[in-house]
Amino acid sequence: MDKNFYITTPIYYPSAKPHMGHAYSSIIADFFARFKRIDGFNVNFLTGTDEHGLKIQRAAEKRGIETLKFCDEISQTYRDLSKTLNLTNTDFIRTTEKRHKLSVQKLWNELQKNEDIYLSKYSGWYSVSDEAFYSNDEIEENNGKKIAKSSKSIVEWVDEESYFFKLSKWEKPLLDFYEKNPDFISPPSRKNEVISFVKNGLKDLSISRKSFSWGIPVPNDENHVIYVWLDALTNYISALNYPNTTDPLFKQFWPASVHLIGKDILRFHAIYWPAFLLAAKIPLPKKVYGHGWILSADEKMSKSKGNILDPIEIIKKYGLDPLRYYLIKEVSFGNDGNISEDRLEDCINSDLANNFGNLCQRVTAFAQKNCEGKIPGSKEFKEDDLKILDNLSKNLDLIREKIDNQDLNFYIDFIVNTLFETNKYFNDQEPWKKKDNIQRLNTIVYTTLEIIRKISFMLYPIIPNSALKALKIFGINEDDIKFSTFENHNYLEPNAKLNKIDILFNKIEKKND
Repeated sequence: MDKNFYITTPIYYPSAKPHMGHAYSSIIADFFARFKRIDGFNVNFLTGTDEHGLKIQRAAEKRGIETLKFCDEISQTYRDLSKTLNLTNTDFIRTTEKRHKLSVQKLWNELQKNEDIYLSKYSGWYSVSDEAFYSNDEIEENNGKKIAKSSKSIVEWVDEESYFFKLSKWEKPLLDFYEKNPDFISPPSRKNEVISFVKNGLKDLSISRKSFSWGIPVPNDENHVIYVWLDALTNYISALNYPNTTDPLFKQFWPASVHLIGKDILRFHAIYWPAFLLAAKIPLPKKVYGHGWILSADEKMSKSKGNILDPIEIIKKYGLDPLRYYLIKEVSFGNDGNISEDRLEDCINSDLANNFGNLCQRVTAFAQKNCEGKIPGSKEFKEDDLKILDNLSKNLDLIREKIDNQDLNFYIDFIVNTLFETNKYFNDQEPWKKKDNIQRLNTIVYTTLEIIRKISFMLYPIIPNSALKALKIFGINEDDIKFSTFENHNYLEPNAKLNKIDILFNKIEKKND
């Protein structure tokens, strides 16, 4: 079995500071990376910044500073965000790096060598904001301005010499590939959208610009810079030291397991990127997952709309783990989601403080008082105990399957239901009434503590800091978190000391309470 896992976020366009949409993509990618690590996989997790193009050049000019200096500053805010979000990314790529420039120019040369590039003239609509070309039927007029229907961004008429990629040539090979690899594009609604677009006919793609200079020069023609998307998409292999395909990193991790992206850049990843790779004779990634948007007042967040939600402010107010939990639980993965502080507070109070935090405190306190503050020694599992213990171990393969299909909703529902059942088990078993039957009391406490351990393992990819705090009860460290221990119902060492922990989550006093 292949035990390598390579996940990527979109590389973020640093024309402005990060918003909740960036945080969402990164947190979801981090969840998958952490899950795979504790399931025994070698994980490569890539994020970074896309720093070329006219939009960046204009933003720097507006600030009155050198473009690279502008990129250095803004890119740093994304590096800082990775730390703030407690991401476990193994690399951070910048498209202004030398390693990336070499990869992009090599890819260009491969496409040119294979006769997939030609010089002509581009006339059409271009959105600087989206760094995308649009056809006439993708444009509408609003208040006297031409805008893209999908993004509502203003478009400009461009008329200039350009190199073109023979995208039309790859229409049938792409459709054949989608048919042979039905899981390549997820969720299914996105796949249908892509296939429909390709079936409507692909036009050759302009892949260079002459009207600005901030980009990677076209090899042997420095009057042109390489189109920002051909440049940006290559990051996924430049981070693996392409063009050296014998490099251990490339051999181990390419093709990528999942490109995790927002649905607005699906076309670039599910059509242009695989076409470039096919033309260059490079294996295609295994999956492109286009998740929904984080909405603000039912609209996509954007700088131009002034509806940016700042993740840093939410974290300052509520903490990081509650935000991570909320985004993973309350946003149905694959669909758009609207963030609400009221619902975030409900999540903290109900799921985190009551269901999980209170269970940890309550059972630990009971054991401190009735089991000498130790893991109970003598125990004898009965049907009720094994039923709840087996629910975790017997479903582990199903959980793995769901995660491989990016079914986050199943994962979080499984955790919430297990927490509910565990609280119910402890209440129904009434260990406080079993003081004349110490072995039964010990068994109930041991069973509940063992479930707390396993649930903390499952929560670790979502709320890592809080899960590690809970695991201090048992003296379990981060390196000890492994799903391979789920089969073992006797993992906790009898008579080992139980440690006291602070309150994991403080309840929020709601205004209407």
